[in-house]
Amino acid sequence: MNGDWLIRGRDGRLSVYLPTDDAVLCRAELGPGGPWEPARRLGGEQKLRPGPAVGQGTDRYAHLAAWRPTKPGEAGLVHSTHFRPRLAALDWLPIGHPNRTGDRTGMPAVTVDAQGRCHVFVRNKAGGVSMLGQKAVGGWGPWRDLKGREVDERLAAVTGESGLVELYAAVPGAILHWRQESPGAVPVLEEAMETSVRPGTLRALATSAEHTTLFYADDSGDLCAWRPGTKPVTLLASAGPGAVSVIRCELDGHDCTLLAQRSASGRVAFAAYPTEQESAGAWWTESGPQLAADAVVALAVDEDERVVAATMSPSTGQLLMTRRKEEPGLALEAWREV
Repeated sequence: MNGDWLIRGRDGRLSVYLPTDDAVLCRAELGPGGPWEPARRLGGEQKLRPGPAVGQGTDRYAHLAAWRPTKPGEAGLVHSTHFRPRLAALDWLPIGHPNRTGDRTGMPAVTVDAQGRCHVFVRNKAGGVSMLGQKAVGGWGPWRDLKGREVDERLAAVTGESGLVELYAAVPGAILHWRQESPGAVPVLEEAMETSVRPGTLRALATSAEHTTLFYADDSGDLCAWRPGTKPVTLLASAGPGAVSVIRCELDGHDCTLLAQRSASGRVAFAAYPTEQESAGAWWTESGPQLAADAVVALAVDEDERVVAATMSPSTGQLLMTRRKEEPGLALEAWREV
């Protein structure tokens, strides 16, 4: 799943989005802290291609995008909106193809602007990035070619505290950054920052009124933080392969950035530091049982502002969860299967 697959809904309940080979499943809390409802298929009975994406706006509505097969050798993108975790999501509706027709071109990325409009980004057939955005009065605008070359398919889309949409993409030897200049505008390429970057490790977060921060692993395996207009900072060595999950939260009265990643040992590793103060340093602390090699980690904050962490393994179907204890520091409850 490209995006935050563990989210807090408009009603305060947590939900998880679980991709399968041909669908997206959803599970939601029945009450604060659980229990959880059984998994149900999202958006109708249409069959999907692997690699869906999810994004959430300030209204806490979830927007999802995925590829569906249309005929042999071809596919098209579809979109669904999920207003509340325990309600049925809207049916998947077609939103087209960045090249009009053809096969899947890359994994979509989704973010939602301050006006609640969904923006879908995807690598196109030429190896650049294309974008589709919802109109203010309903419906969708045209596909826009944002250019770029040799773009990795795992894009990182984010909406800043300003409400403006931004996009990060890895290319050989650099990271590209696009940003809207005004609400509803087409994002423009603002910077190409030369760096080594491991494909599939980009993760973006709104970290202040002025900035978003991109987290990525470089070729040496170090986890780096970069805010456009500055130089990247090495934060600490990656705990394991793949992208980190990252959120902002309050820890002991401080605005902190919390990172989580499946470590090389197979457990979940956590690290926290004061937001945008990478010089303060961070270090990993491991928690929980050993997980399957394909397990991924997600972070959220519940309606009581407590940190929640979840892990999901596609191969085993196991979903585990923990919450922060009501005590100083980042002490966590025992992990439990949902």
